[in-house]
Amino acid sequence: MKGSNRRLWLVGLVLGVILILTLIAAPSSSKNNSGSTYGRAPDGYGAWYAFMQEQGITIQRWQKPFPDLTAEKRPVTLLQVRNYLGFPYLSSKQEQWLKTGNNLVILGVRQGVSNAKFSTIQQSDWGDVKIDTRRRRKIDSSEEKVKLGDRFGAVVWQKKYGKGKVIFATTPHLAANAYQDYPGNFKYLANLVNHQNNLILVDEYIHGYKDQDVRQREGQGNLFSYLSQTPLFSMLIQICVLLLVLAWARNQRLGKSANLSTPVVDNSAAYIQALAGVLQKAESSDFVVEMVGKEEQRRLQTALGLGKIPLEHHTLVQEWKQQTGRDSTELEELLKIQAQKSRIGEKQLIDWLIKWRSLRQIMSK
Repeated sequence: MKGSNRRLWLVGLVLGVILILTLIAAPSSSKNNSGSTYGRAPDGYGAWYAFMQEQGITIQRWQKPFPDLTAEKRPVTLLQVRNYLGFPYLSSKQEQWLKTGNNLVILGVRQGVSNAKFSTIQQSDWGDVKIDTRRRRKIDSSEEKVKLGDRFGAVVWQKKYGKGKVIFATTPHLAANAYQDYPGNFKYLANLVNHQNNLILVDEYIHGYKDQDVRQREGQGNLFSYLSQTPLFSMLIQICVLLLVLAWARNQRLGKSANLSTPVVDNSAAYIQALAGVLQKAESSDFVVEMVGKEEQRRLQTALGLGKIPLEHHTLVQEWKQQTGRDSTELEELLKIQAQKSRIGEKQLIDWLIKWRSLRQIMSK
């Protein structure tokens, strides 16, 4: 086989492997229906939403960012069913919104694990409520009031903010589809959100559902934006990087070519190693910093309850300092390197990644 044909076969083989690995191991952009009223799985809330409509209670799905709630004329009660256990922190904007007479109900708040049984029956004015979690809140402040709990602590509690209030629950599955045989669960959550003449909204924006005008506003209304959220975009980037490396290698005289052994495919691990090797040879540390930085910022914002839409760096630093009470110097340095969009040395890149990992460990405690 001639040298030129051999190189073409090699390029075709590499591109084929990258395509297969991308489709198998690349992250999916599908919506998360855990806790969503669109969900029909046991952890969805479709049955409870239908229950509310059958009771004649006016309830709507909210598919816009939180700041858009300020445009509502009527007082609002917003229900957020998290698909993860977040921290019971509120941003300054949320607190101000509550003080004007609005209510916020958040299901799925991280608390300590108590000695209670995992499955318990809690008594309420609306019937027995089945709770499947050992997490309890120790109420030690006069500002907080137990709504549902036992001798181990609170499962549901509330805190007043001016004319409004926030209600937290340690379980995100308080009235999930799995509890359709426990009418007390459905009635209890209905009572939590049904307050006077408030407009009842269920936050679907946090599950990835967005109104058409919101998608256009966030730049998701065109073909390029759509492709950027699919595995095809990741594959296109890898192909471009590979072609650049091959073009560079073609102009180098490295002597007689050596036979390459076929790498063993190990799903996502092989996917990551192959891409990392290409980026290292191309000295594309700026690309790594940009991509990893965006993902780390998204994780940090999610842990702080700030959503997934990228915030300005100074706003993120202020929220970090306010919610954690920690020094923001290290976070500012990490974001500064990300904003430079220039190549950095291998040692500096490793140090940067280690600091991000340390930050994640702080938020997971």
